[in-house]
Amino acid sequence: MKALHHLCGFVSLGAVLLSGCGRPRNTVETLAPNEVLDFHTLYAENCAGCHGREGHGGAAIGLANPVFLAIADQASMRRVIANGVHGTAMPAFAENSGGLLTDAQIDVIVREIRSRWSRPGILDGANPPSYAAKSDGDVQRGAVAYRTFCESCHGAGGRGGPQGSDIANDTFLALVSDQGLRTLVIAGRPDLGAPDWRGNVPGHPMSDQDVTDVVAWLVSNRVEAAGQPYSASVSGANHGKRN
Repeated sequence: MKALHHLCGFVSLGAVLLSGCGRPRNTVETLAPNEVLDFHTLYAENCAGCHGREGHGGAAIGLANPVFLAIADQASMRRVIANGVHGTAMPAFAENSGGLLTDAQIDVIVREIRSRWSRPGILDGANPPSYAAKSDGDVQRGAVAYRTFCESCHGAGGRGGPQGSDIANDTFLALVSDQGLRTLVIAGRPDLGAPDWRGNVPGHPMSDQDVTDVVAWLVSNRVEAAGQPYSASVSGANHGKRN
């Protein structure tokens, strides 16, 4: 009986110990998506796919570009993130615009981008062109400004050159807004070797009007339907082959 008593006590103690194994002492609470306020998580999941890891650029301008951060104010950045840019690849992220981010999450993204990646003094006393255009551009003046400041890299007519891409490409122009073009001309793409508004012609930075006119010239190259649709003859030939 004494042996049986000890055995029962051992079994009871084991049951208690085993029952405790299924209850972790330190549980980590899983946050709902709309409760996440960690910048690294928010940026990686919502921004890095287009703007690059650590803001260094990708399909879209790098948000860690300090010249961009010097010309674009906080309100402008927040508006673009919240509402998106119609007709481009930039979606709206705010919940009230059909996105998935709360106001608090957007505030974190904007605040941290600016605090982490801005560089005081990056303009070195220069007076940059305004972030948004102040007047209408002139296409003819823009063609002249393009030849002066851009053609050496991007080629005649914007069709590409040894150091720059085809920026008159109809697909590219269909995916970038007027403001996006202006931002690229002013801030450059250092990740791609493209200088900002000061570096195209040494000692001769682009004026605000130069930028406005170049953008007007670029916009004039947009077509109603971007891409290269098949001609009727090619379409008919392919249709015949399928049959």
